[in-house]
Amino acid sequence: MRVLVTGHHGYIGVLLVPMLQNAGHDVVGLDTDLFVDSLFKGPLPKVRSIVKDLRDVERHDLEGFDAICHLAALSNDPLGNINPQLTYEINHHGSVNLAKLAKAAGVKRFLFSSSCSTYGAASQDVLLTEEAEFNPVTPYGHSKVLVERDVRELADKTFSPTYLRNTTAYGVSQLLRFDLVVNNLVAWAITTGKVMIKSDGTPWRPLVHIEDICRAFLAILEAPCDAVHNQAFNVGITEENYQVRDLAQIVKETVPNCEIEYSADGGPDKRCYRVDFSKIKREVPTFKPQWNVRRGAKELYDTCRQADLTLEDFEGPKFKRIDHIKRLMAAELLDENLRWRTPVPAAKH
Repeated sequence: MRVLVTGHHGYIGVLLVPMLQNAGHDVVGLDTDLFVDSLFKGPLPKVRSIVKDLRDVERHDLEGFDAICHLAALSNDPLGNINPQLTYEINHHGSVNLAKLAKAAGVKRFLFSSSCSTYGAASQDVLLTEEAEFNPVTPYGHSKVLVERDVRELADKTFSPTYLRNTTAYGVSQLLRFDLVVNNLVAWAITTGKVMIKSDGTPWRPLVHIEDICRAFLAILEAPCDAVHNQAFNVGITEENYQVRDLAQIVKETVPNCEIEYSADGGPDKRCYRVDFSKIKREVPTFKPQWNVRRGAKELYDTCRQADLTLEDFEGPKFKRIDHIKRLMAAELLDENLRWRTPVPAAKH
């Protein structure tokens, strides 16, 4: 297929592009390139790119594609909280407009990167299936709920959307993020000797490696349309639901000479849920996840050691999305609407 990947210069996108290419697909990327100077290790994948803000996409940008893998978004809760209205403008309205333009341009398949944060605060006693009620606690989570609602109305015989509710990601990529729980705990342990827990350690989190998120996109892209048409799939592994304190123990056992420490002001986190992933295992049998948190923590440890990660690197703005955006705004490279003040380079295919 000819596939457009939005957000291809993001934490997950840089791994999804080569995975799709290696499977024989013709891939083009679309990104506004906010994070290309946050390179942890290189190089970025070679792919034809459209350098454009999601809010500025036009129908002609999408013509000739068989499918879109839509990752582009303000990518986590703290970043979304800079300006909640921007989260809705980009994540919700931008995504729905992209889907409408895709349908008008004749794009058959639309894979939306949703999130298990749509479940938000939920009972710890129940494993949440795709039929569970939404209860998002952040603008980021709520924006994903709204996209699923609105894109669902566009589905018909000519346009087939699927909603991949990825759970909390971890793992190494060229554009590594340290504002995710497993990545964060490993980096703290390496640079300070402390596995720093900023909550009370009780919240539940389902975890999934970013390579396995990419495998889910590939499996659903190649699945029979009827099997995934207008459906949501939790993306992860049921056995990989952990409490944060259990994650800390895994990191302690992975990184030598470190100790677990709880932040003095840490309290319960409202985002607490356990998720059931049996549907994707049953309905998309070609999805074969290969990672678990213990293996992922070792990968992070080895990679960060090889890179000589320092506390200054880890705590600095380069690898934390919200701090990176604030730095670009302070330097007057981005305006208050997260648009480049200088012209974005001309689109290129």
